Amino acid sequence: MLYLDNSATTQIHPSVKEKMLPFLFEEFGNASSKYYEQATTAKNAVDEARKNVALLLSSKEQEIVFTSGSTESNNYFIKGTAHKLAHKGNHIVTTNVEHPSVLECCKFLESNGFTVTYLEADENGRVSENQLVESITDQTILVSIMWGNNETGALNPIKELSQICLDRNIYFHTDATQVVGKVRVHLDQLPGVTFLSCSAHKFHGPKGIGVAFVRHDEFGVPTPLTPLLHGGGQENDLRSGTLALHNIVGIGEASRIAYKEFHSNETSLIENEKILISLLNEKFSNHIKYNNDNDNKIPGILSVQFIGVNNEILLKKLAPYIAASTGSACSSSKPSHVLKAIGLSLEEIRSTVRFSLSSHTKKEELDIFKSL
Repeated sequence: MLYLDNSATTQIHPSVKEKMLPFLFEEFGNASSKYYEQATTAKNAVDEARKNVALLLSSKEQEIVFTSGSTESNNYFIKGTAHKLAHKGNHIVTTNVEHPSVLECCKFLESNGFTVTYLEADENGRVSENQLVESITDQTILVSIMWGNNETGALNPIKELSQICLDRNIYFHTDATQVVGKVRVHLDQLPGVTFLSCSAHKFHGPKGIGVAFVRHDEFGVPTPLTPLLHGGGQENDLRSGTLALHNIVGIGEASRIAYKEFHSNETSLIENEKILISLLNEKFSNHIKYNNDNDNKIPGILSVQFIGVNNEILLKKLAPYIAASTGSACSSSKPSHVLKAIGLSLEEIRSTVRFSLSSHTKKEELDIFKSL
């Protein structure tokens, strides 16, 4: 079977698994303990992982905070900023195509007296600088805009959007879950990005581990916000809880590989996307329509309408041969809010399938579309 649901999750890289195994059985020490050998080994492993993640994101090592994943990181940044800066304002700006972990946080805050502006994405899932500028008020304390859309693959102009916030001294958060490992991330060149979220399982690491990037100032002081988890003070008091050593080792190794093999992985995604488009066009011709454009997008994500065909019925028929999805795995029980937001009708949404490639997908595997 050909797996084409990599935007939902990816297969763990063999090297990541091998790197993790010793820390599940032999090297099981607590990285927060002191003096004895297992604790020292654990701490060194965490330090190495943090270094590799920072290298992938082009950030400082001390700016990397380990979390359970992007959902936790998103909750941390949005709720933590709201609590910390409530005395300055109560206005948050986001978009109507964000991941549910962002949208639900914003709804929660609205029920607690905050005001949220939801920028409307265009037909491809992007928002513009003008939209953001017009939405900002003297009460705005946070802007949260995803870097790349998980259904259409559309990339937002993060450099320009974050600079707008930097110029106005407003925190800017971006959910970069879908872009890390597929798009170059240079946080050292994006001073306006205050916070960033990502998850290991989107780039061939383990599930249950992610990153919260918290920018430090020139004196090494982290951006002030209230922690989501209080407790023993791990991660420099930013995220308490015993470190998941094996998973941290896993995200570190996945980051090392993603950084080392970025160019070849990017090339593979771009080339295989072109092949897949060609095969779909050849096989289905006028019976399909693409919901995404081909410019400025995450390589390897295709949102395709099979005109007049129910997507759930189609996916069930394809299941023995191809694994794909109707859209985000986090909102699979209801029609895609992303596709609705970009202007698709309910009928068009219910005929849409998302194919998401991996850099590990082989060209010859795509030939399965010829026999469908």
